Amino acid sequence: MKTKANNSSASLSRRKFINIAGSGAAAITISPRLTIPGFQSNAKKVRIGIIGGGFGTSFYFHEHPDCIVEAVSDLRSDRRELLMKVYKCSKSYESLEKLLPDPKIEAVFLATPVPDHANHVIASLKAGKHVLCAVPVAMTLEECATILDTVKSTGLTYMMAETSVYRQNTIQAKKWYEEGRFGTIFSAEAEYYHPGISNLWFTSDHKPTWRHGQPPMNYPTHATSFLISVTGERCTNVSCLGWGDDDFLLKNNVYNNPFWCETAFFKTDRGTAFRVQIFRKGAIMGTERGEWHGDKMSFYSKDQNGMGEIVVRAADRTGKDEGGYTIQEPVKENFVSPQWWKTDMLPEPLRHDSGHGGSHTFITHEFIDSLVHNRQPEINIYEAIAYTVPGIVAHQSALKGGECMTIPDFDN
Repeated sequence: MKTKANNSSASLSRRKFINIAGSGAAAITISPRLTIPGFQSNAKKVRIGIIGGGFGTSFYFHEHPDCIVEAVSDLRSDRRELLMKVYKCSKSYESLEKLLPDPKIEAVFLATPVPDHANHVIASLKAGKHVLCAVPVAMTLEECATILDTVKSTGLTYMMAETSVYRQNTIQAKKWYEEGRFGTIFSAEAEYYHPGISNLWFTSDHKPTWRHGQPPMNYPTHATSFLISVTGERCTNVSCLGWGDDDFLLKNNVYNNPFWCETAFFKTDRGTAFRVQIFRKGAIMGTERGEWHGDKMSFYSKDQNGMGEIVVRAADRTGKDEGGYTIQEPVKENFVSPQWWKTDMLPEPLRHDSGHGGSHTFITHEFIDSLVHNRQPEINIYEAIAYTVPGIVAHQSALKGGECMTIPDFDN
């Protein structure tokens, strides 16, 4: 099943893409940019290869009724064994290079290190395979452009496995946005705090891994997607500041990155103010969360450290502030997002909780369903680049002391 990602329109810009579901699809079309997956079993089966025995073991392709895990791969034999056990698959390869010639494999999931993403994605597409890849798209603007050109020239499907898009509260925010509940979103915030990640910077024998010193904003998608995936807007400008110290752990990293923490202030093509913070050290508690501020309603997503979800609605009533002044007083409500993974948005075998806020089953289904129904996945190459590139430019701004910089447009 070598379906084209966009039929004869592979070279069209993102703004011209239309999500097309097959006649048997039970997809609920929200907008040309965004489709919430539904399910109706089909005769087609996608044969996929899983590459990467770390993150790659946390998905559910073997449970999807429209998918067969044909083979797995990792450079390490112990990880290959784990992949075969998780996915109940008897075929394995010692490398991606050895897996790609397999004619039975139609698609691959690349759960490989970030520095390998560009080469692995391009090699897979040129081998005729559809691609689902871990985040981010790539490490440089040039790599992003090359991947985009390869997707367009091959006509094959590319999807990025961004988890924040399918957190249960992000799904809720999408629904409210499409219903107009927020009114005009004029500001948004996103926080990705990961203290202690330096534990992953070195192997057990003290050799640096690819994570050692990677700039925080070069891994931005868990934060940037909170706004972009909901509204579809694009970041156009950024000013970013970074903080680092004299910790020896930051020394001599291949990225020449001096920062543990970076705070970016973005402007979007709709004039929205968007603050993004990615912190890796300090008196901070780990979290991945977003806020959407509208003139009619705002939504504060859950903080894993204790703060629950909060909805604030504009109201025609007044109150007094602590200084005794009369103010317009909104209505504040506690809220709990529905567990969307329990619904028919997923095939029944995938209706269970999963990693990163319930997102892994949704990512599994969205990729497979997009191939079966010959449509663009929600996080296609244009969306993926829109989540990734703002962070790359933000880090360059931080290196220049917060200089305001323009973010290139890859959509046209």
